[in-house]
Amino acid sequence: MYFSNRKIDFFHPYIVPIAILVFLVMGYIGSFNYRFEDPLNTQTILTVIFAAALFTIASFIVSKKFTIEKTAEINFLSEKILVLFIILSLVLQSLNMVLLGGIPLFDSVLKANATTNLWRIAYPLFLILINILIAKYYNRKYLILVLLGALVFGLNGYRTSVVGILVSVFISMYYIGKISQKIGILFVIIIAIGGLAVGYIASQSIATQTWTLNPVELVFYRAAFTQEVLEKIIPLAGTTNGHILSMIFSSGSPRSFIGNYVLHYDVCLTSTMFGPVMLDFGYIGLTIQMLFMGAFLKIIHSIAKNGVEIGIYSIILTHTLIWIETGPTDIMIWFLYLLGLILILLTKYKK
Repeated sequence: MYFSNRKIDFFHPYIVPIAILVFLVMGYIGSFNYRFEDPLNTQTILTVIFAAALFTIASFIVSKKFTIEKTAEINFLSEKILVLFIILSLVLQSLNMVLLGGIPLFDSVLKANATTNLWRIAYPLFLILINILIAKYYNRKYLILVLLGALVFGLNGYRTSVVGILVSVFISMYYIGKISQKIGILFVIIIAIGGLAVGYIASQSIATQTWTLNPVELVFYRAAFTQEVLEKIIPLAGTTNGHILSMIFSSGSPRSFIGNYVLHYDVCLTSTMFGPVMLDFGYIGLTIQMLFMGAFLKIIHSIAKNGVEIGIYSIILTHTLIWIETGPTDIMIWFLYLLGLILILLTKYKK
């Protein structure tokens, strides 16, 4: 186990509730400024704290009640095949932009149509294989592929892709002991600049936008706005009766549905990790989701002893962190949880 000798495991699943609380504070600060009439109300704040506590409790219980029997390392795909398919994923995403007729990052209309079936294949393929390659066959030259992937998928206009790639690779490298102080600082700078730049440029490309925020203000604004959406969802808790969940596994657009249902106009909304399940199933659904996520991530964390497992844990943890703002409404990302389930089934547990 690569990280067994570390005194502090910075990417333990407990980082999720910590990130939730940081996001809450950012949103609360942001809700005093910009375009908001009132700061976040007490019920919204308590709901977010409640969700973070549930995640922590589930993760703690799993760590105390279950242990892992030693298993052999999972081996599949050679180094050359991994590199080949990573390059293929970059080609597919480049083809996606050619077929769209431009670069979505600079055109809000193109961005609205950028998550095509080609992207749904290219992004998870790149994300999964680049992390397995780094965790299993680490070589500094492969960091060029990481940066190239962040650039190519960043041009699609969504900062979550850039953050997903860079943060997951950072975590994979951390667990295999390849993060020196210099590399760590460099990665943090690149992640910050990449995430801020893509988010800011994409927001400026919206033709109907009349307000102006600098990149840092935009981060606080997004945190506040997303939690303001959650605030409007809470009185509607349980009224959609599973419709959003069903849309995730169909051809529907859950975020657009939430925009129409909650704000009553045609807009694609992020509604936090808690919004969709609150609309569908209320506090009961929120409780089940957060207990599941806390337990699931802790189990995967316990399994992550070798290259492939570390890569998959890094991906799942990263996108769970991203979900704190965006919400679990993408079938492609649930596929990553399915990979984690496969890992669990391949590992022997004892109670």
